[in-house]
Amino acid sequence: MLEQLLEYDTELFLYLNSLGTETWDWLWLLITAKKTFVPLYALLLFLIYKKLGLKSLLLMVVVVAAMITFTDQFTNIVKRSVLRFRPCACEEIMDSIRYIAERCSSNRSFFSGHASNSMAAAVFGGLVLRPYFKNLIFILVLWSFIVAYSRIYVGVHFPIDIICGMAFGALSGFGFYKLSRVVLKRFITD
Repeated sequence: MLEQLLEYDTELFLYLNSLGTETWDWLWLLITAKKTFVPLYALLLFLIYKKLGLKSLLLMVVVVAAMITFTDQFTNIVKRSVLRFRPCACEEIMDSIRYIAERCSSNRSFFSGHASNSMAAAVFGGLVLRPYFKNLIFILVLWSFIVAYSRIYVGVHFPIDIICGMAFGALSGFGFYKLSRVVLKRFITD
């Protein structure tokens, strides 16, 4: 059954990856670059500062740093345990894919760190700011889906890597949001 699921995953990857065109490659390379969304993160932190104040912002920065460290390190532990090759390093399909990433790193594929980190940030930021910006979480989750899809487009992750990364990221974002509520109650008195 697992073998069949992985076969479907590969077929879906090949289909989605083949949808790309040279015309849009620059955009997807920009989307997949980690530094591209630094202004978005800065905007979210600014909004937290404006709505919750400096003390809350400083505590949130600590919680966010812990969240990103947790999701990133847990992703690396899973990658080292599962040992699934990236599509760009998979000899069976290597010649059939559109590979446009700068390099095919030697590390493993399952699950996507981009997907887990972007979804954790989206859920966390969306929930923290939900009392002030009701629909922001939907925009951030859509952004996370776009970032996650970029990993398929550039040829470095299979769809299952993306789905599992996003699920883990959503759980992490929610868990760290709950932690932030406890930390704010404990250390910030109005």
